[in-house]
Amino acid sequence: MLTLSIFVVLLLLILLDLPIAVAMGLTSVVFFVGLGQGNFLAMLPQRMYYGTTGFTLLAVPFFILAGNLMNTGGITTRIFRFAKTLVGHFPGGLGHVSVISSMIFSGMSGSAVADAAGLGQIQYKAMVDDGYTPVVSASLIAAASTIGPVIPPSIPFVLFGALTGVSVSRLFLAGFVPGVIMGIILMLIIALMAKPRGFPRGERASRKEMWTSFKEAILPLLAPVIIIGGIMSGIFTPTEASVVVCLYAIFLGFLYKDLKLKDLPEIFWQSIKQSASLLFIMAAANFLGWLTLYQRIPDNLIANLASISVSGPAVMWVIIGIVLILGLFLEGNAIFLITIPIFLPIAKQFGFDLINFGVVMTLLIMIGNLTPPVGMCLFAVSSFSKVGIMDLAKESWPYIVGILIITIIIAFVPQIATFLPNLLMGPGI
Repeated sequence: MLTLSIFVVLLLLILLDLPIAVAMGLTSVVFFVGLGQGNFLAMLPQRMYYGTTGFTLLAVPFFILAGNLMNTGGITTRIFRFAKTLVGHFPGGLGHVSVISSMIFSGMSGSAVADAAGLGQIQYKAMVDDGYTPVVSASLIAAASTIGPVIPPSIPFVLFGALTGVSVSRLFLAGFVPGVIMGIILMLIIALMAKPRGFPRGERASRKEMWTSFKEAILPLLAPVIIIGGIMSGIFTPTEASVVVCLYAIFLGFLYKDLKLKDLPEIFWQSIKQSASLLFIMAAANFLGWLTLYQRIPDNLIANLASISVSGPAVMWVIIGIVLILGLFLEGNAIFLITIPIFLPIAKQFGFDLINFGVVMTLLIMIGNLTPPVGMCLFAVSSFSKVGIMDLAKESWPYIVGILIITIIIAFVPQIATFLPNLLMGPGI
């Protein structure tokens, strides 16, 4: 009942349009005072400070900065042009191009919203000019952008690693196969809808056009190789890799002459604001998480589940349902920060592979990015397409179903995600 009460109060405050960080902090204060433990409020600043410190978390603002630099520095345009020469002639044409370009761009940015807001604008204009309706174009772009945090690098994987202590490097590797499967499924859905919906298709690019676009995109295409190669070879950690990505994005921006010195202050300022917003949520969530731990909520949940002999698969279904419901009302990173302190002991108790669990949680919050009323990718695409959120959500349902099916399969077949990290790094977390 205490767990349910906490979530009900939190959701009510969010529905009252309070900022998520304020809602989480206020919920913690209300329950500490209501339970007669107001003296623990002295821990508020300490726990908030503790929630935003740590070497791993340094990667978050740098990956945010990297995404903003790439969206300004001409990298997205070259990636899109290269993807168009590869798959633009398939049934569904630029729909496939959007998916492929998102998969490539995801190897650098680590953020679904960055993909949707930056690369998405290029994709949207090209698709509408080619004859796609605005709502079809916008929904497909929103769905494709959710691949961003699954294929490494990934801000959610960094957060999960910081919260659980599992290897971020292993999480990055674990995202590869699920991310590629996501892209394949989205392209399959586009292909199935292409003829009935009359999606246009482009002409097959000549070898010369493919070679030219490849030469233009070769340096951006090397970014994922540099990131993962550097991490796997031990040259730098995942946190240090975020700095390398930023420096590489600046180098490419100046090399292509699409990035000017005068652009940097605005890019830095936008990145600072986005980072501060996320870190403020993390700070408030740490205090809320401490409330749940102090009240022994995870222990009580485990005891109750054990008393009714619930199996591991049944617990996984419950977690999937809870995160999907929360995804309707909360931003993805906030879901991580609220639920992981509760779910982590349960996952350990029932023997879940934590690397696979991180991938499943990330996939679930990607679905939340496509579901109203708080679908962040829907908001990002709606901001430039001017298509309504509910229209976007209705058009996105085939993609949501496809991603959900993938998520369920990976949840119960963990070897899909863990195969690559176990192969390259050996068993472990």
